[in-house]
Amino acid sequence: MGKEANQKKRIPGLPKSATLPQFSDNAITVLERRYLKKNEAGEVVEEPKDMLWRVAWTIAEGEIPFEPKADIKKLAVEFYEMMACLEFLPNSPTLMNAGRELGQLSACFVLPIEDSMESIFEAVKQTALIHKSGGGTGFSFSRIRPSNDLVHSTSGISSGPLSFMSVFDCATETIKQGGTRRGANMAILRVDHPDIMDFIKIKADLTKLQNFNLSVALTDEFMSALKSDDDYDLLNPRNNEVIKRQNARKVFKQIVKQAWLSGEPGIVFIDRINADNPTPQVGPIESTNPCGEQPLLPHESCNLGSINLARMVNDGKIDYDKLGKTVSTAVHFLDNVVDINNYPLPVIEEQTKANRKIGLGVMGFADLLLLLETPYSSQQARDLAAEIMAFVDRTAYNASIELAEKRGPFPNFPESTYGTENPTVPIRNATRTTIAPTGTISILAGCSSGVEPIFALAFLRRVMDDDELFEINPIFESVARKNNFFSHALVKKIAHNGSCHNLDEIPEKFRLFFESAHDITPNDHIEIQSAFQKYTNNAVSKTINFAHDATIEQVEKAYLMAYEKGCKGVTIYRDGCRENQVLNIGKTDTKQVTVGTEKPTKRDRPQALVGRTYQMSTGCGPLYVTINDDEKGLTFELFNTIGKAGGCAASQSEAIGRLVSLAWRSGQQPEPIIKQLIGISCHKPSGFGENRVTSCADAIAQAIRHHIEKNNGKRNQALHEENNMAFGACPECGGVVEHEGGCMVCHTCGYSECA
Repeated sequence: MGKEANQKKRIPGLPKSATLPQFSDNAITVLERRYLKKNEAGEVVEEPKDMLWRVAWTIAEGEIPFEPKADIKKLAVEFYEMMACLEFLPNSPTLMNAGRELGQLSACFVLPIEDSMESIFEAVKQTALIHKSGGGTGFSFSRIRPSNDLVHSTSGISSGPLSFMSVFDCATETIKQGGTRRGANMAILRVDHPDIMDFIKIKADLTKLQNFNLSVALTDEFMSALKSDDDYDLLNPRNNEVIKRQNARKVFKQIVKQAWLSGEPGIVFIDRINADNPTPQVGPIESTNPCGEQPLLPHESCNLGSINLARMVNDGKIDYDKLGKTVSTAVHFLDNVVDINNYPLPVIEEQTKANRKIGLGVMGFADLLLLLETPYSSQQARDLAAEIMAFVDRTAYNASIELAEKRGPFPNFPESTYGTENPTVPIRNATRTTIAPTGTISILAGCSSGVEPIFALAFLRRVMDDDELFEINPIFESVARKNNFFSHALVKKIAHNGSCHNLDEIPEKFRLFFESAHDITPNDHIEIQSAFQKYTNNAVSKTINFAHDATIEQVEKAYLMAYEKGCKGVTIYRDGCRENQVLNIGKTDTKQVTVGTEKPTKRDRPQALVGRTYQMSTGCGPLYVTINDDEKGLTFELFNTIGKAGGCAASQSEAIGRLVSLAWRSGQQPEPIIKQLIGISCHKPSGFGENRVTSCADAIAQAIRHHIEKNNGKRNQALHEENNMAFGACPECGGVVEHEGGCMVCHTCGYSECA
């Protein structure tokens, strides 16, 4: 049966006896914005239950090639019930596209890049097609010769891998991914590449590579050299010759320092990943998907799905019978996805079907711990993580064996020696388990994300007209009401503190296990990641959170601990390390700066001033910023006019202009004003690269910077480095953005920068 015909085939009605999904109001908002069918006028024409039935029926039809007389309706109901009861959800492209014309169901892709213009720009084209279809892409740039290396065909010199990363970044910015989100990329460079130091430092300027997550591929040789404080070889990938020796500790300290400053680059232990490569005879793994949890071969894709562990608790215990049935059904579901999928490129279809990798993971782990009254930071939580994932992995393995008995093993299996328990037993899927970040589908399921802790038990959400709504974790609210310590004043206090651990109105026994991300040490994060990784075929997407005052040495210790504990990669994030991080629960800047003892005097305006007008492109339209200088060449006043926007945008811009003018006339220098305004984000950014403008306030700051540089006749690099604008308000709805699973996620509308 042709896939296109299958996607357009009429789907029968949902049985009347089917369970109706109990999506929260927040989940409904996300579904209407991103997942449900819309007509040409943009109006939603599909109900959530119909979306789930569309997905269930389409995936069930994957049974027909193997069993032409299969009871499709019975299997579709089984798939539907699993999703409607919020026990399992597939990755977003499957929910969005199954049974629709696009039909592209994969979230993860890795594309090869060889050391030639033909390969590089073929990869750019393939990236565009994948992003258009709703997927994210990962690349290793390690095969590209270093900068200033010889190019024989032109007798010129190479510009190196970093210059080509910018080409991919530009292309990604141009393409709106599937009409729902911008494409996400992972860029990996091996630690033995000669340009590694430039790669590590590139995001010191956060205006660069904004559509990329960056990771350094650390080798066992490098880690050995690091341990002995020795040098290691830097190799030219063009001919594999040693360019020079580099001190491992120097490189490692630079990685740690940059991660401490901005959260990037992450690290992946590439030799450890390849030690678990199920098909080494096909080739080495060089890259992962954008969040790092899915190592893939070149031109391979993967379909992900996650089980909601919060739904696997019964009477205070884990219901392993229910969990086992859900795992087996989910493996069946994901294996069908491999066949029903409409791949963006024939070569991707060929490679994916040759290995049939699936990535079944979990979400709601933090909720499960709350239901079991178990602190996230406890040894009991680590033991539970290992126990649960061992069960999931073993059950998925057995389910894959059963599918292989009926359908045959994955085509590359005969030469493989890989298997969890018995390497000689044919299996259907080269890998079965992955821990993904689940940023958006966890909102739909109404549970915590992936294996992350609860970000906050309560937080403040600002909505239209600046109304304030306090969101409360439903498990905490239920326990608090049941035990008579719930109050709205308590919720407000928790939202501002970010933790309940020091609140006497909460009994101590509850304070102990109601931990949020603010209460958990980096070591606790790594222990949980390690426990899950031990029984996960692929990798674990997890953010290791640090307090703002964490030291560089603490980050270094965490990286080394992750390696010793068997993790396959690490992503860290130090709270507030990017100046414009939106969500800073319970943190108030109480620092006061006294500038001299003399009272500033306001300068009178002369009758005539000289200045320049700068046109800045913003999401609200063109903004014209006029900056006038006094007779001494000092900035004196600022006026601005914004296109035809009117209303709030115009009034806010005018207000900023008046305050800036007052500050300048009172003797304030322009540099502190730039630092305060630059990078402020709104929901309508504009442009990309160095021309990216995140708000009207940001545009004004950039205009002031341009003016200073024109007056001085040179670029002020320090002011450019202040432009830490990568983390701001959600570009879709302007809501709170959280850093979890190695990605930025908005829990208001479901936006995720990493697919």
